[in-house]
Amino acid sequence: MSEITIVEIARRCGVGVSTVSRAINNHSDINPETKKRIMEVIRETGYIPNNSARNLKRTDAKCIAVLVRGITNPFFAPMIEVVEKEVEERKYALVIRHVESNEDEVDVALELEKEKRLRGIIFMGGAAKHSADKIKQLNVPAVFATIGSDIADDLSRNEYSTVSVDDEKESFKVVEYLIGLGHKKIAILTEGSDTPSIVKLRFKGYLDALKKHGIKPDEKLIRYVDRRIYTFGNGYETTRNLIESGEKFTAIYCISDVLAVGALRALADAGIRVPDDVSVVGYDGQEIAEYCVPRLTTLRQPMVDMAEEAMKLLFSIIDKESGHKHIVFPGELIVGESTRKIK
Repeated sequence: MSEITIVEIARRCGVGVSTVSRAINNHSDINPETKKRIMEVIRETGYIPNNSARNLKRTDAKCIAVLVRGITNPFFAPMIEVVEKEVEERKYALVIRHVESNEDEVDVALELEKEKRLRGIIFMGGAAKHSADKIKQLNVPAVFATIGSDIADDLSRNEYSTVSVDDEKESFKVVEYLIGLGHKKIAILTEGSDTPSIVKLRFKGYLDALKKHGIKPDEKLIRYVDRRIYTFGNGYETTRNLIESGEKFTAIYCISDVLAVGALRALADAGIRVPDDVSVVGYDGQEIAEYCVPRLTTLRQPMVDMAEEAMKLLFSIIDKESGHKHIVFPGELIVGESTRKIK
């Protein structure tokens, strides 16, 4: 039997990793029944929590912090599992911190530095731009996983690391694939925030592909989810609103597989067949894309490889074996059953 991890505890309890973390750390903002169920599963499995340095002596503590925005998104689960394994093997403690949509993840990191004896920080998800002054205040190496742009203006790229795919390039690839199938009326489910993010890069890739092929963007087909934490419900509601608007479209590009699965359900409920009537494409390459009906065409990010590289890079910097690096992985377009060629 494989070693039990915090991700496995979350799966068995039907909750997010952040909820398990709050239960272990005795936070007050958790339902008592949920906490009781989590602690029972922990006792049954013999899981030894490794996400808190609370019981380590300050002089001996070796902690790695992982800050995750959108931890409810299953995209991060395999990455967190890799991180936990690597940290455990190196005899470090792991601190997992969920970043709320209204929080600045660098501010959260600075607070954690005060509370824990951190040796390094991994950022997953979040804004693509930060204050250079704030990042300079971090006293430990930082790796931004899933974000590959210049993190801050007027800040040397030698002061932080990134591990990512080229979101703009890969998004361009997705939309060009749809155009190659004959689609011109391509709706997009994206975010409406003005904050620089990887989703903004994906949106730019969408616009660039349309422009290259002489297709004028239709503002009525650009649909914004109501918040930056993507859920099946967000995908469902946004797609339902698009359908009810009466606007004509032959394809929907969703900037997250989670949104795409919600879109598939909304289309099915409206009697719209996929891909016969409308093609649907997601982004991320999550496991659910392979098992939904129809199987989702998606841009797969190599999540496990990215997480392994992020941890390898972070520890090499901690051990002073290398400096900061910026690593870009290629994405892979996985053609499923949710797209088809049209005349």
